[in-house]
Amino acid sequence: MTTYLDIALIIISLALTASVILQNKGVGLDGLTGADSTQVFSARRGLEKTLFNITIGLSVIFFILTILTIALR
Repeated sequence: MTTYLDIALIIISLALTASVILQNKGVGLDGLTGADSTQVFSARRGLEKTLFNITIGLSVIFFILTILTIALR
């Protein structure tokens, strides 16, 4: 059982890392849309908002899996 949780933790951590890196201003999705990367502030809309929500979900899942893994050992 703990082997499956460890594998799930590795997969979730890689996905969480990727989602955080994609949210970095200047490296993120601005280049795909042709938006100017020199903007000081822009509201999260569309794909960026979805990516933000996915990051929150992945972090919650990671936290729960970590607690569950520690509890089962």
